[in-house]
Amino acid sequence: MTEASRVRTDLFQVRHTTRYHYSRPVAFGQHRGMFRPIDSPDLRLLSIRFDTKPESAVHWVHDVFSNAVTVFDFMGESETLEVDCTFQVIRSAVDEPQFPIDEHARLYPFEYNPDQQVDLAPSIMSHYPDPDGTVQSFARRFTAQGGGETWKILENLNTAIHSEFDYQRREEHGVQPPAVTLAQRAGSCRDYAVLMCELARRLGFAARFVTGYLYDPSLDSDPAAKDKAILGAGATHAWVQIFVPGAGWIEFDPTNGGVASGALIKTGVARTASQAVPLAGSFGGSSTDVAGMDVKVEVTRLVPTLTSGR
Repeated sequence: MTEASRVRTDLFQVRHTTRYHYSRPVAFGQHRGMFRPIDSPDLRLLSIRFDTKPESAVHWVHDVFSNAVTVFDFMGESETLEVDCTFQVIRSAVDEPQFPIDEHARLYPFEYNPDQQVDLAPSIMSHYPDPDGTVQSFARRFTAQGGGETWKILENLNTAIHSEFDYQRREEHGVQPPAVTLAQRAGSCRDYAVLMCELARRLGFAARFVTGYLYDPSLDSDPAAKDKAILGAGATHAWVQIFVPGAGWIEFDPTNGGVASGALIKTGVARTASQAVPLAGSFGGSSTDVAGMDVKVEVTRLVPTLTSGR
């Protein structure tokens, strides 16, 4: 971090409401969600509240990635399942972050040290087939463009997905395989995150999928604005962490082309997207009983940004 770097601090409030509608009253099994932000030096949870329908008992468990998973045990039957979560966090970020990459990792390719390799191995291996080699070929494009510099390779990869692909918001569950997103040159933020993870892994980097929320200042004045300044706002968001020796896990948002953005509020990190679902559970009935679902996310800044020099 340079002397001219400035640290911005914001107080955000996030409200995330999920409603499932059913054609008749049904009973619900246990549900699990990733709503609680991950406390870190740049993100501190101040308060969190849940309101559910039907009423539920709420507790937390830690998963294999140390995410705080919220567990809901619902009481009684209902035609509606509603989970409303509101929390406030303090988020700090550096205007122009500097990443202290170890000397041996500044040029690509490099090797993680043996101790790191053991822990990072599952996040380095590819997770999707690539029968035509198109994913591998696209990834290799960036090793040529980066001039051998590790940072340039990652930066160019992140920028390319943002600039060369068409963003499409999709409400349905699941993600597209990377080869499909690559062939269509289009996808949602979750599709982009999965694609970037796979591309980075095929180049030998350790990568993780991140879920959470995204702040867009344009929505403060008009929450219903359709022309958002930042893609992926107004819903849950997904991005990527890549482990670089010396700098650690660095956040990349391929949907918007950002790096270590102070607009990101993470609630979960995982090896795969299926391990970081915002809310999942079961109910006693058939698929024909499901009448619909709607999700609403509001991220607002409560006080003006505070800025200090470092």
